[in-house]
Amino acid sequence: MNLEGLDYNTQREQLKLMAYGRDIQQMVEHCTTLPTKAERQSCAQTIVETMKRVVSSQLSYKEREPILWYHLALMSDFKLDIDYPVAIEHEDELAKSPDRIEYKNKKPMPVRHYGRMLTAMCEKLKDMPAGKERDALTQLTANQMYRSLLTWGITTDKEKVVSDIARLTDGAIQVDTDIVSVKLSDVARSDAAISAKKKKKKK
Repeated sequence: MNLEGLDYNTQREQLKLMAYGRDIQQMVEHCTTLPTKAERQSCAQTIVETMKRVVSSQLSYKEREPILWYHLALMSDFKLDIDYPVAIEHEDELAKSPDRIEYKNKKPMPVRHYGRMLTAMCEKLKDMPAGKERDALTQLTANQMYRSLLTWGITTDKEKVVSDIARLTDGAIQVDTDIVSVKLSDVARSDAAISAKKKKKKK
């Protein structure tokens, strides 16, 4: 219904940014019609100062300034011809998707629940000469693999670790289950301590 003499917001053009209200939107529209650039520049500065007061923020003016000037450009449909004190990107530029970031290591993980680190450790073990250093790294790798199996709830069987180490090292490392020194009770106590710590933080 359109009654003569009455002006309803529902009959008006939709606001670009609701937070600033219709008065500032109309100020921006008026600013775009001013004949000289100097007049538009002065008017735009006044509008930005008004916007700063209308919408409160905990940010300093220096931090807010780029946002306020961008909002001014947005409310004018980027048609306001002035010298902006900050860089203004058109909304079409902002809508573009960023370039896809390619991962340096595209090699797929043979076993996802072990992650790239444990897979890399098995690759290193495969080429290491026999000795104390390889034995120490083998035990470290085996223990971490077992923790990963427990974390993901896959199995508690240590034979799985022995089998996976042999497979991931192409048979170069053959060990027995004694190499896994992690105990289920230790893991359970550790999980309980972490859980209790999280609950304490929430309180």
